[in-house]
Amino acid sequence: MDRKTEAALNKQLNAEAYSSYLYLAMSAYFESENLRGFAHWMRVQAGEEWMHAMKFYDHIRARLGRVELAAISAPPREWKSPLAAFEEAFKHEQMVSGLIHGLVDLATKSKDHATANFLQWFVSEQVEEEAQTDEIVQKLNQMRDAPAGLFIVDRELAQRKD
Repeated sequence: MDRKTEAALNKQLNAEAYSSYLYLAMSAYFESENLRGFAHWMRVQAGEEWMHAMKFYDHIRARLGRVELAAISAPPREWKSPLAAFEEAFKHEQMVSGLIHGLVDLATKSKDHATANFLQWFVSEQVEEEAQTDEIVQKLNQMRDAPAGLFIVDRELAQRKD
């Protein structure tokens, strides 16, 4: 693996770790709002993002690269509403998709077939992640005039499996 790809993968490892922090911060926000189902969903998501970071860690090591951990930026602590938090989550997932696509382009350009193959799992995963967050955004938008619907969505999100 060339140094440019190694550096880009390390940067993505950091981005995935930040994603985990962001979703953990959202979980804490939802806990403070007494929306335990929302909090549960975000906590599961935080764990999933940490797993993604570790996949990058493991790939860098498997390719005999050097893992270089950078500081993880502090995420926001508050959101205007549950909808605002999920809208941010959706935008964040779109941004991560763009980062993954850039890595695929880099791996393809440098003819790093192993990394290009590794990244295909993330390409598919990002389609799922965007769809999940967008579905929740759409539900929250549809119930704007029926605030009691928030508790129905909260109950639904509490069912997410680890």
